[in-house]
Amino acid sequence: MKISNGAPSVRKLAYAALCLALALVLPFLTGQIPEIGNMLCPMHIPALLCGFLCGWPWGLVVGGIAPILRSLLFVRPPMFSAIGMAFELAVYGAAAGFLYRKLPKSRGSIYAALIIAMIAGRLVWGVVQIVLMGLQDSAFTLQAFLASAVTTAIPGIILQLVLIPVVVMALEKARLIPED
Repeated sequence: MKISNGAPSVRKLAYAALCLALALVLPFLTGQIPEIGNMLCPMHIPALLCGFLCGWPWGLVVGGIAPILRSLLFVRPPMFSAIGMAFELAVYGAAAGFLYRKLPKSRGSIYAALIIAMIAGRLVWGVVQIVLMGLQDSAFTLQAFLASAVTTAIPGIILQLVLIPVVVMALEKARLIPED
């Protein structure tokens, strides 16, 4: 019996559900020490992976839902932070998924897609923070952006640059990434 064309969609749904579950659970590993959680950015990894594994629409949805759902279920991140993160992670997942499928298949393309997605997501997060802080009559300075988006997150950025390409390449080698 031949498997129908729906098989890749089922696999994408399963991967997306797994990525969403990881986004909800991984912060528990660092949640007892918020400074470590802020540095390692545990919710970012599943959002980026979802884009690579499932494509941009799934990455967009999982990245956008994860912080809001986690805030509603576990009160962390606080809703104000979750809103900015939702936009950031949605861009991560969408950009990673889109670029991964448009760039030539190579190790360098995986890194290019990842780095561009990370930069785009951080820039969108900064714009959303400007809007949210403006609604509270507060200013969001360039120093605050650089401290939050870059300096504090350096360990998480390094972790993402090391872990995500390894996982994607291993799944490619095993032929476990669904074709579009």
